Amino acid sequence: MNALVGERLSIITSKAQTTRHRIMGIVSGDNYQIVFSDTPGILKPMYKLQEKMMQFVIGALSDADVFLLITDVFEDIQLEPEYIEKLKNTKIPVLLLINKIDAATQKKVEQKAAEWKVKLPNAQILAISAIEKFNLDQIMKKIIELLPQGESYYDKDTLTDKSERFFVSEIIREKILLQYNKEIPYSVEVLINSFKDSPEILKIQADIIVERDSQKGIIIGHQGEALKKLGTKAREEAEKFFNKKIYLELFVKVDKDWRSNDNRLKNFGY
Repeated sequence: MNALVGERLSIITSKAQTTRHRIMGIVSGDNYQIVFSDTPGILKPMYKLQEKMMQFVIGALSDADVFLLITDVFEDIQLEPEYIEKLKNTKIPVLLLINKIDAATQKKVEQKAAEWKVKLPNAQILAISAIEKFNLDQIMKKIIELLPQGESYYDKDTLTDKSERFFVSEIIREKILLQYNKEIPYSVEVLINSFKDSPEILKIQADIIVERDSQKGIIIGHQGEALKKLGTKAREEAEKFFNKKIYLELFVKVDKDWRSNDNRLKNFGY
């Protein structure tokens, strides 16, 4: 979605389940408005958080005018049979985008396209490179052709439905995904407690929520070095995003089983 919108709205890592929320990216032209909806990847829920994530997916499936299923030439996505059937039987146009073709051979791209044609015979399969921006113009033209006519939902200068606080929390979570291994990133949530903006500096205080004391120790690291490194990386990325100086203060707190608690999940926006 970032490449199509032209703004970095969704965090990106190589880890599964990077996206947890439904994030809208809005592109407005002279005679069109496209509302992209980036959802979590499709999976079989194992706990409450993942159930909430799949509700975002179901919501997108129920109100979309065009489906974009994005995979890449090296990825072997195993969709749940029920979702395969929904996409096979839907009357809504399905565009299947095979990304990262800049790093693959033509034979590999054709092989991957053939595999998906068997799974989703009605989908239009298009090869792209988001990093090289290859075929993105064609994707945009195709989406505009497929969209129904209607009034704009948002002002022309609106880029997303999410708040600035949300993007700070996502930047911090992205750096956690990149810095820590194994189960740590999936047991973590970020809560922005204070967001004070002024012309000179943006002051932010955030809590990193984990499930166990052992995880808290890993996040903080020896003599606080890991947390300090995390804070520096997140602050630098946030300063690029907001284009201003930022003071970022991070705390680590334990909230046992937050991923399975409906009330806690609601507080986190799920």
